Amino acid sequence: MPTAPPINVNGLFPILDNELTRLLSSLTEEEWHRPTIARLWNVKDVAAHLLDGNVRVLSMSRDKYFGMNPGDKPLLDFLNDINADWVKAMKRMSPAVLLWLLELTSRPVSDHFTSLDPYGKAIFPVAWAGEAESLNWMHIAREYTERFIHQQQIRHAVDKPGIVTKELFYPFIDTFMQALPYTYRDIQAEEGTVVKVSVTTEAGGDWYISRERDRWKLAGAANADAALTIDPDTAWQLFSKGITPAAAKKRVKIEGDVSLAEVGLTMVSVMA
Repeated sequence: MPTAPPINVNGLFPILDNELTRLLSSLTEEEWHRPTIARLWNVKDVAAHLLDGNVRVLSMSRDKYFGMNPGDKPLLDFLNDINADWVKAMKRMSPAVLLWLLELTSRPVSDHFTSLDPYGKAIFPVAWAGEAESLNWMHIAREYTERFIHQQQIRHAVDKPGIVTKELFYPFIDTFMQALPYTYRDIQAEEGTVVKVSVTTEAGGDWYISRERDRWKLAGAANADAALTIDPDTAWQLFSKGITPAAAKKRVKIEGDVSLAEVGLTMVSVMA
């Protein structure tokens, strides 16, 4: 068994949390209430959702207390409902109290993730990657992407510099790309067909999937039959449903088999 997980983000949570604290501490009253690309949520709502994430991790993963379950309701509907309920309740909370609670809960969350066996069974599977059961390292990486994407949404809304650095962005986008094989699951192609997705700048990289034995798998570098090249800003918005594939298509470069490459524009690496 390998000694280190393929994607190790444990040391990045405190860095990301510190960036969030500095960001939120700098906001004006008007900026707290600006709309974001997270549809119905403004900046304060997105921050409240981040607090909800911390509370859920501590309650469910650390303390093994679930409180609610979806019952017969579809999981996505259940999640959307409880997300909306939380954000509505947080309307009565001041930005100062919200920031205080985010700071209070962030370190225990980071400590909890560090305490988990990366190769143990995760409390929840990463469904958007097509996993019915996930290892902790993948679950923790998914949790990192949640915190990264929502902070980016806030920064985008208030016109503050993003956090698209090699240190913070690459693990985020690398995790998102774990959904590539699942995105192509219904696409038929000849054995050995290769699709390449590239994210530009030093913060990005190249990802390949190959058709092997009637399924798609992440693969090493190879000559691609279809290639999609996308910039980081478009990538984080597209793969979190912040913009549509049609809008993104105007901002990307496609080479080789166009129809095959365009499937990559439909990848969604969030529960949505």
